[in-house]
Amino acid sequence: MGETLLDIRDLEAAYGASKALFGLSFDVRAGEVVTLIGRNGMGKSTTVKSITGLLKPVAGEIRFKGERIDGRSTHRICRLGIGLVPEGRQIFPNLSVRENLVMAGRKREGARDPWTFERVLAFFPRLAERLTNGGNQLSGGEQQMLAIGRALMTNPDLLILDEATEGLAPLIRQQIWKALDVLKGTGLSMIVIDKEIEALTDFADRHFVVEKGEIVWRGTTAELLADPSIQEAYLGV
Repeated sequence: MGETLLDIRDLEAAYGASKALFGLSFDVRAGEVVTLIGRNGMGKSTTVKSITGLLKPVAGEIRFKGERIDGRSTHRICRLGIGLVPEGRQIFPNLSVRENLVMAGRKREGARDPWTFERVLAFFPRLAERLTNGGNQLSGGEQQMLAIGRALMTNPDLLILDEATEGLAPLIRQQIWKALDVLKGTGLSMIVIDKEIEALTDFADRHFVVEKGEIVWRGTTAELLADPSIQEAYLGV
């Protein structure tokens, strides 16, 4: 793997008086796929919001490509090269597929083989068939493809997917996992949050278990699979 791309140290975050993160630390290297896994309500989405500027941390540091970004606005963080596929997809329902993609388009200097409108449609051919349809006229799987395509249009160095396949039919989930595996092959760094541990261990490099706002375990896929007690203690229902 390459050098450290994202480095989070002693991150604390809160919603008003309710504290959600308690000194959380982890990192992502260039070209690496990592996961944040754990039960619902443990702080995974709060971590994503802190990274992307949707929630201002109360303590700690977030560095991206060596530059401190905690507390910056979301659009400035995006311009630095972080793309988000948010939980619930959050595409614009009254805009067409074409408009959802084009409005997110951004060229980044020095980007090799950049993501363009045409490249996204080649990656997700189903979107090419639905260009004039509104976001609210798409199936859940099509909306997730659109949300991923929209994030790719920003040409990110780091792609974050919060609940990557939540609520999707099994066949569509398989298509999304296949797409993410292809993205990994391009060298794109990713943080993936999902409940499908088997799918995550098929292609992710490292895993971070989040419990009550802290990282309580970290390790490789081989280490996670070798220790069933981790899944039983922190990932079971």
